Parts: sequence; structure tokens; C-alpha cells
Amino acid sequence: MSRVKRGNVARKRRNKILRLAKGFRGSNGSLFRTANQRVMKALCNAYRDRKRRKRDFRRLWIARINAASRLNGISYSKFMGSLKKEEIRINRKMLAQLAVADPGTFKKVVTEVQS
Repeated sequence: MSRVKRGNVARKRRNKILRLAKGFRGSNGSLFRTANQRVMKALCNAYRDRKRRKRDFRRLWIARINAASRLNGISYSKFMGSLKKEEIRINRKMLAQLAVADPGTFKKVVTEVQS
């Protein structure tokens, strides 16, 4: 049986990991073994945090809408319930943007819902 030399394959595999670890501090970015561990951890964190970002933004939007609606004399839950009842379909992201950037328009939406 002939001997198999894995030079190219092994080097490419290692270089791929080291490229992903570029910019990591100390040996985490230069030594293959530690870089491999750090890259695996970083990819796990990136996957998890892509999901978490959606949750975090939704929480932020809800907090902003709640604050703005309370300034206009209605609680968040009553405001959202009234929006659904009136069939006004504006998502939370847009409502939060209105609340921050254009409070006058947000006030109009609140008065439309309350009437």
C-alpha cells in the first residue's frame, strides 16, 4: 500500500482556522490548537447572538413604545390591544422609531387609537 502525504490538506485546514482567528489576542490568534478552540467558541457565540439580537431589539422597541405611550396617558398593553382592535398594522420597530424621532406623529396614532 502506498504512503499518503497529507501536506496540502493539513496545511490548508490549519490556515483556514488561523485566518478565522486573525486579530485574536496572544497565542489565540497564532497557535493552531488554541486558535482552533477560540474559533469554535467564537462561532458558537456568533450563532447564539444572532438569535439573541432579535430578542434584544424587540425588548428595546417595547420599552420605547411603553415610555412614549405612558407620556400620552395610556399603558403599553392597552395601546397595543387597541391597535389590534382598530386593525392598525404598524410593527413595533416602526412604532419605536416614531416614538423617538417624531413624537407628534406618535401622539396622533395614540389619539386615533383612543377615539
